[in-house]
Amino acid sequence: MNAAEQLQHWMRPGTLQLQGLPPLSLYIHLPWCLKKCPYCDFNSHEWSATSGPGQPLPEQPYLDALRADLQAALPLIWGRPVHSVFIGGGTPSLFSPDAIDRLLGDVRALLKLDADAEITLEANPGTFEKDRFKAFRSAGVTRLSIGVQSFNDAHLKALGRVHDRAQAMAAVDEAAQAFDTFNLDLMYALPGQTLAQCEADIGTALGFKPPHISIYHLTIEPNTVFAKFPPQVPEDDDAYAMLDRITELTAEQGLERYEVSAYARRGHRSRHNQNYWQFGDYLGLGAGAHSKLSFAHRVVRQVRAREPRLYMDKALAGDAVVGVNEVARRELPFEYMLNALRLREGFSLADFSARTGLPLSALEKTLCEGLQKGWLTREGVWVRPTERGFDFLSDLQSLFLPDSA
Repeated sequence: MNAAEQLQHWMRPGTLQLQGLPPLSLYIHLPWCLKKCPYCDFNSHEWSATSGPGQPLPEQPYLDALRADLQAALPLIWGRPVHSVFIGGGTPSLFSPDAIDRLLGDVRALLKLDADAEITLEANPGTFEKDRFKAFRSAGVTRLSIGVQSFNDAHLKALGRVHDRAQAMAAVDEAAQAFDTFNLDLMYALPGQTLAQCEADIGTALGFKPPHISIYHLTIEPNTVFAKFPPQVPEDDDAYAMLDRITELTAEQGLERYEVSAYARRGHRSRHNQNYWQFGDYLGLGAGAHSKLSFAHRVVRQVRAREPRLYMDKALAGDAVVGVNEVARRELPFEYMLNALRLREGFSLADFSARTGLPLSALEKTLCEGLQKGWLTREGVWVRPTERGFDFLSDLQSLFLPDSA
């Protein structure tokens, strides 16, 4: 089916009754990186391994594929404004500022992009060079997200990062000069890391007065090098102590923990990520990208071809989508809670009905269980995780699994 036929198929009558369509974001995946990190389970591919030693990054062919992919998807989102764009990877900052300028020009030509849309680009210090970030700003990027992970050289080496502390410091300094808002990605519970070293990392990051920090617990994911050769990481109690200290130090500097892993100053929350967490819609373009799109009577998920060369071939043929499914009615409460409960402020019951098309009765039994366990609190129509619920978020979310509901 082409997109027009798909639209007719997804617009047919169904059991859900969405009151309106949620905000729409755009995610664009640029899949290449200089080196695959041993903890990474994202769809990223070493540049030299896919392009060959000494070969240039295939910027223009990939941009041609992205434009063709977007054109093919337009009937599914026709007329809907796009509120945010996130260019992720891989390492998108491997692409030249001219390539990013062309990419965003294609997006503006084909979509109704809000005048004040947040446009984020992921960047790594290992691809940093003087004035490159300013050139990305001139190309239309409004927000940079820098994958620092640590300022400790030993920990950076253990994580397989291609940059060192000095490069990280220079990149963050350049970002602070070039952008009004930017994010630092950090990790904790690293191999061999102590509480004092974690504090030092956070202290260094806070010294740059970042508007936003994302701080993630190192997780050993399946099908990674770390899964095959597990490093010695801190015990759970030590990791919890690190998280407590992180939350204290960020709060002292005026950053609010508004999501499980996100801390921001007032006015600098990530609009794009908030749309994910609030069960908004997003169109994903690029190799392996995922989409979540709502229609009047159903919610649909898509996935695109994962391998970059195959993706380019299929996108140019108007056939980049390799998987599509309708989210089952019984799965929607869990899908919603998997996102919404990550937010400290929680969600409104009206928003749950609006975004899922379900009546509140679909939630009532499990909601009562969460309240009884002390993991949730309810004030009128507003529901939020308690401190205990936030600490045991996976257990709280699992209450809403279809078999438990």
